[in-house]
Amino acid sequence: MIKDNQKYFNRLQVILDGMVIVVSYLIAWYVMMVRVSEREVGVLPPEFYMMALVFVTPFFLVLYYACSLYTPKRVQGRRLEGSNIVKANVLGGLTFMAMLYLLRQGDVSRRLVALFLILNVTLTFLERNAVRMVLMNVRRIGLNLKHVILVGYSRAAEQYIDRIVQNPQWGYKVMGILDDNVPPGTVYRGIEVLSFTGSLGSILEGNHPDEIAITLGLNEYDKLERIVAMCEKSGVHTKFIPDYSKIIPTKPYTEDLLGLPVVNIRHVPLSNTFHMMVKRVMDIVGSICCIVLFSPLMILTAILIKATSKGPLIFKQERVGLHNRPFQMYKFRSMEVQTKKEESKGWTVKNDPRVTRIGKIIRKTSIDELPQLFNVLKGDMSLVGPRPERPQFVEKFREEIPRYMIKHQVRPGMTGWAQVNGYRGNTSIKKRIDYDLYYIENWTVGLDIKILFLTVFKGFVNKNAY
Repeated sequence: MIKDNQKYFNRLQVILDGMVIVVSYLIAWYVMMVRVSEREVGVLPPEFYMMALVFVTPFFLVLYYACSLYTPKRVQGRRLEGSNIVKANVLGGLTFMAMLYLLRQGDVSRRLVALFLILNVTLTFLERNAVRMVLMNVRRIGLNLKHVILVGYSRAAEQYIDRIVQNPQWGYKVMGILDDNVPPGTVYRGIEVLSFTGSLGSILEGNHPDEIAITLGLNEYDKLERIVAMCEKSGVHTKFIPDYSKIIPTKPYTEDLLGLPVVNIRHVPLSNTFHMMVKRVMDIVGSICCIVLFSPLMILTAILIKATSKGPLIFKQERVGLHNRPFQMYKFRSMEVQTKKEESKGWTVKNDPRVTRIGKIIRKTSIDELPQLFNVLKGDMSLVGPRPERPQFVEKFREEIPRYMIKHQVRPGMTGWAQVNGYRGNTSIKKRIDYDLYYIENWTVGLDIKILFLTVFKGFVNKNAY
């Protein structure tokens, strides 16, 4: 079974990482010593740098362990692993420089240290991706599998099986399901219900799984204590997959209330003060840079609007923002001047006669959204976040779409995860909310940068803008 081989794989991974650290260090030393300038490292003898390597290698391996790079996570994404590699190397570099300062060792080449860190991050990332690809290919042919038995047939069980079947590279193999309500022999996507939950002990003895996943339905949670006790008695690693994924977020967080675990229903990273400050600084700097960058385009757009239609240059419309507070959102006017009653009728439709000639162009290319950079500067909006709606639509959607109001726990954005995935304009509101919730629960600086990058390439031109 896979659990017998995991410790050997972890040891092999440590050896590979150690080799990469040594190679990165030696390449950096060679480049600075031979190819750049001997003066860079020539003040100290080569023996000093080689002796330092004896301490650098285990220190960085300890940092890798501290940054969860040796935790067996079969479905851990490349982005998370990459960020942990960068985190470990940055910590290592800062610690190394601090030690040099405290020891008053000013002769060590700082450029060598910087080159080593860059090489180490790059080569470690390549090495780990090579290992990942090898493991994926091995798992696809049926080797290095983790065998799992599910206890309970429910929506959670079906969703778990769906993901396992769709991702064979993860290396999971579901051996069967135990349930008290579904008759043995029932099959879902090739996975058979083997017996009742009471036979768990004998099933475990005969099959020797690597893992047990408890997937009981909500109406069977009275059995949970008994099932957990049976699983614990077996000594097999056990995990619990709750049958309320629509209530609990993808990344719930718990609190310890004097030994009582408390599960928070919604994890919003941007409720953290430090995260809020980082995002706000990004918004201020980003909006100022964009205003300067796009100022010629905005001036040209303003001239064309004034020259082709009567009315104000900027169109202001009330939208609902952070904590359900209303604000005035700015856009370049793209339609003929209307009364407030006409404005509240609904969304723009295809070939809408109210849209001006210039309006069709600036709406299609999202140029009409550029004045919202001043909303971002004011703090009403963010560069990235869920798109804000008008109050009448908020009242409508809050009754029709579960969890709709959660989007107001963060600042609305000029662009967002839903928009770069194609959900703009006349598209599914429910799908849009699903993407917004993913963004809210999984926010990182890296995700914001990714969304801004994607916006440049596929977020400006909107085929659903009329």
